[in-house]
Formats: sequence, structure tokens, C-alpha cells
Amino acid sequence: MTAFAIRPAAPADSATLFRLIAALAEYEKLTHLVEATPEKIQNALFGDRPHAEAVLVEVETAAGRQAVGFALFFHNFSTFLAKPGLYLEDLFVEPAWRGHGLGKALLRHLAGIALARGCGRFEWSVLDWNQPSIDFYQAMGADVMPDWRICRVTGDALTKLGGQP
Repeated sequence: MTAFAIRPAAPADSATLFRLIAALAEYEKLTHLVEATPEKIQNALFGDRPHAEAVLVEVETAAGRQAVGFALFFHNFSTFLAKPGLYLEDLFVEPAWRGHGLGKALLRHLAGIALARGCGRFEWSVLDWNQPSIDFYQAMGADVMPDWRICRVTGDALTKLGGQP
């Protein structure tokens, strides 16, 4: 296992987070959907009303300490449990650093945050074609919920649903 450190992201990390998000989008073949910028990330995570949190996993390289992965998460709520949950929006480790235990460490770190904050759940979504990730998550103890589907409303449909002209 590679020596690494996990730490909360800070405002100065916005460009690094953007770099890693862009790499994730490329991996998932979704670069056409990326509207994020370092400025938008800084505002969303560190502005007056933060909407999410992130942690970075860093390794020591010849060039110094380098962020090679991240996890971005936020709280949701379970009405059945009457407890908050922790929702993992994205977890990514650069391909060159996979297989070194960094993804497992990020998941364990977030599970620890969920426990410390009294969460009743820790959950996330995975693309159905991403079998390596599905296998990884199941090996970590996750249940892939076959009966649940994500519903999403964006763009014009969101505007229409929200009653905006």
C-alpha cells in the first residue's frame, strides 16, 4: 500500500478539484456534461452556503505531495430512519494510482464521517456499465440496489416543473 494522506479540501484546492472532476468526466465519457469551473466549485463548496464537502487523497511523489483522488459528498435525510445520511456524489482516483488502496481508504474515511455525524446511511450511485466499480463497492460491503432507479429533472424540464416561465 502506498503512503498517503486524506484531508478536507480547502478553498485553495478548487482548481485541483476541478482537474480531478475533469479526469472523472473523461473516464466516464461525460466531458460534454461538465459545466463546473474552479470558480463554481469554490462557491459551491466554500461560499456563503456550502452545498457539499470534499476530501482529497494525496501521495508523496518526486515532485512533492500531489492530490491523486477525491471524494465529494453531502448530507441527505432518511424519513424512515429519521436520521441524516451521507451521500457520496463522486469518488475518483487517477488510473495510475488505482490498486494502491486509495479508493478503499476514501470509502472508509467517509464511512467514519457518517458514523461520527450520526448518519443512518452512507450511499451512492454507480453507472450500470462500470463493472469494476460495482465489484469494488460490493467487495467493500455495499449492496447495489436493483429495485431503485434515479430520477432526474434538469434544464428546461426543471424550469417547467418549477413553474418558471
